[in-house]
Amino acid sequence: MKKFLQSSSVWLWTKWSLLKREEGQGMVEYGLIIALVAVVVIVALTALGTGIGNTFNAIANKL
Repeated sequence: MKKFLQSSSVWLWTKWSLLKREEGQGMVEYGLIIALVAVVVIVALTALGTGIGNTFNAIANKL
């Protein structure tokens, strides 16, 4: 019984220490932020792309 309690306490301690680790959390958060910014930039350029292109063409034609 004593050996069982020792092994189960080691198992619980190992499981707790693995759940408590937060080493990669910051990198994941930065990756999600970069992905969100990329999506916003792509949507903005897609929505404004033709308007900006027309404006530059109008300026080029006047020059």
